[in-house]
Amino acid sequence: MSKAQEKKEIKPIEELTPDERLKYEIASELGLMDKVKASGWKSLSAKESGRIGGIMTKRKKQMKMEGGKKEP
Repeated sequence: MSKAQEKKEIKPIEELTPDERLKYEIASELGLMDKVKASGWKSLSAKESGRIGGIMTKRKKQMKMEGGKKEP
């Protein structure tokens, strides 16, 4: 198997960065985790990858807004 065809092992949840956790969570919600587990992230179409990135950006923005609010 060539390097391009090798699939990377998915790290345990404890070893993931917060961004990676969010990416996996969104991929799971969109029903793409089976595809990612079978063929890796590179197997996703541009549309699928863009959807994940767009939702990540939206959620990060929401988290920042919620974290920025100061309650009396």
